[in-house]
Amino acid sequence: MAILEVNDLKKSFGELEVLKGVSFSLEKGEILSVIGSSGGGKTTLLRILNSLETATEGKITIDGEAVYDSAAPEDSPVDETGGLKMGLVFQGFNLFPQYTVLGNLTLAPITRAKKDPDFKKNKKEIVKEIEAKAEEILESVGLSEKRDSYPYQLSGGQPQRVALARALMLSPKILCFDEPTSALDPELTGEVLKVIRSLKDQGRTMIIVTHELAFAESVSDKVIFMADGKIEEMGSPEDIFKNPKCEKTKRFLEGMLDPNMQTKDDIL
Repeated sequence: MAILEVNDLKKSFGELEVLKGVSFSLEKGEILSVIGSSGGGKTTLLRILNSLETATEGKITIDGEAVYDSAAPEDSPVDETGGLKMGLVFQGFNLFPQYTVLGNLTLAPITRAKKDPDFKKNKKEIVKEIEAKAEEILESVGLSEKRDSYPYQLSGGQPQRVALARALMLSPKILCFDEPTSALDPELTGEVLKVIRSLKDQGRTMIIVTHELAFAESVSDKVIFMADGKIEEMGSPEDIFKNPKCEKTKRFLEGMLDPNMQTKDDIL
């Protein structure tokens, strides 16, 4: 069974139709990259999957449970915690400047824990457990030494890795990235790629929106090309980058080609 199924997803903002019937599925442990020109609906798709926007029509199923279904009766059981099953690493990272790295990681889990009626009684133990998990995740992304640093003290690809670590704190079933290598030089792109590969080795399921074609080709199991709010082509990296069938895909790839652009081999 697919861990994620998206069926005929549509989204309109007033008269502007941003998503025009998007459907795809994702198996557990797969990495899906979503490519396409700006304005094609990629980020809107991520925001809907993470419950930051509500679709106009369609159905989203995560791990066998419907988390959104526009056709369901009002009294039909729909799991409204779908956003908690997804983790989103924002393009701008959205780290809280007033908190340390450790504080950024523990804020959401502690806030959630406070809803437990036993929180006050077991506060010290619960906070200690959350902080221990945060330190373990920071170690996994190579940032243990930055636990007490503030966001302004981070450099290079470190903010991306902190944002990733923060997303991992809530144990999402699927991790989503919005342009994880944006504005990074080739060395730092390779650094982020290494972390994503290590997550894949752990069996993590991921969706990555990216303009970096070499990055997408090197890390993905499946690639979607979106244009004008629709999926124009979907397949393996080999299918999309070496043997595209759709004319829109071909034109997009030709337009993105740059003699100085990194290739898949450059970042492997």
